[in-house]
Amino acid sequence: MKPRASSRGRLSRSAEFERVYRQGRSTANRHLVLYAFPNATTERPRLGLSVSRKVGGAVERNRVKRLLREAFARNEEGLRAGQDLVVVARPSAAELVERDGLQGIDEALSELIAKAGIREGSEGEAEQPDGAEQLDEEGRA
Repeated sequence: MKPRASSRGRLSRSAEFERVYRQGRSTANRHLVLYAFPNATTERPRLGLSVSRKVGGAVERNRVKRLLREAFARNEEGLRAGQDLVVVARPSAAELVERDGLQGIDEALSELIAKAGIREGSEGEAEQPDGAEQLDEEGRA
């Protein structure tokens, strides 16, 4: 069976999320966790979002997701092709959105992208910025 191509550059099936969680590398800061897994079958990076009820009610979660998608769109051009990314919002992400809005989310996501070394032309992991931590496959620091 041929994999279905996503026209909007998003991960949508639970199997795609599972593959990124289990086989990908994770990087985290205080507000977000980024899982990255190379996928040679896609020509552009694809994004999956996970925003749990711990972040807030439906309105808060949808606002966080909307701003994460916008921050990803701002960073997408500089990313390596063929990456599947899952961004998990921690409960403090709602506070970040309330305090700093799109700029705060964009800075947090850009920090993780740089740390994960998935920008075009980067060789691997970049130097760890303050407050960022490397997680193992279980999500532990």
